[in-house]
Amino acid sequence: MSEVILRTEDLNVKFSLRGRVLHAIRGVSLEVYKGESLAIVGESGSGKSVLTKTFMGLLDQNGWVDSGSIWFEGNDLAQYKTEKEWLTIRGKKIAMVLQDPMTSLNPLKTIGKQIGEALELHQGLKGDDANKRIQEILLDVGIKEPARRMKQYPHQFSGGMRQRVVIAIAVACQPDILICDEPTTALDVTIQAQILGLIRDLIRKYNLTCIYITHDLGVVANVADRIAVMYAGDIVEIGTSEEIFFSPKHPYTWALLSSLPQLGVKGEELFSIRGTPPNLFNEIKGDAFAPRNPKALNIDFKERPPYFDISDTHKVRCWLQDPRAPKVEPPQVLERISTEGGNLYEQ
Repeated sequence: MSEVILRTEDLNVKFSLRGRVLHAIRGVSLEVYKGESLAIVGESGSGKSVLTKTFMGLLDQNGWVDSGSIWFEGNDLAQYKTEKEWLTIRGKKIAMVLQDPMTSLNPLKTIGKQIGEALELHQGLKGDDANKRIQEILLDVGIKEPARRMKQYPHQFSGGMRQRVVIAIAVACQPDILICDEPTTALDVTIQAQILGLIRDLIRKYNLTCIYITHDLGVVANVADRIAVMYAGDIVEIGTSEEIFFSPKHPYTWALLSSLPQLGVKGEELFSIRGTPPNLFNEIKGDAFAPRNPKALNIDFKERPPYFDISDTHKVRCWLQDPRAPKVEPPQVLERISTEGGNLYEQ
């Protein structure tokens, strides 16, 4: 995975709210490699969805890219201002699967009509050609009897089937990058596994690059080649799936992994991260996680840490990796991940 398909450089995104400015994305630099599955994980409000929405020009009207760049196919998407510009990217080159299929679908239009709109807009397909392609796509996402089902409405489908339709719309134009924003949140565990399996199959069939947004580390373990851990609008650690699960280096990553229900002990309280994320209306000094980190150093409250390279594929923004820092061991509960491995994350 050496070819970079999308790259952000020192990206800063801000929102204007009630006369104040919220700094949602704080200097994020990220490379996405062609053909990989990259998972972006973190608590609600960490900036995961905002970051990926900038790739498609989907920020709310009160949000803007304040500085930095988003490079894709030789163009800086951060400079795009008009819908005409974004329509050359959105859906055609980069598509998104949202977490709630019922709000993603129009209840007044048939399934076939909604898939057909994407085909007509981006590929110019109409009539019989469009209908044939719609049926092929429905079969690809596991919906049988496509000729009948394409004439039905969203309320005639179950939650899992509606999510399959949303995925069908996203892959209809065979985009280069597929963004999956919490694609299994509203589904039960059995259906979750089916949807994740479907997405994996589509990635292979259509040669997609996939970006998952999730807070569910169990999902991440099954689908991701690499994992980026976000906190307070910044990527604090990034590495291969194995590196993040078996050799995490940032105290926030330790806390996220320790919070896994699978690591709980019967009769004892589940681990929870103390405190709350910082207020992004205010300027953040030092390490944003320091106030919630029982192992924080004095410098964590004064100066933002740089990235430290753990390996060619693994880097972390944490002062504990400085050669001058005291040696701090990760929580003992994380040793269970090394001993039990994949058994912890089976769907």
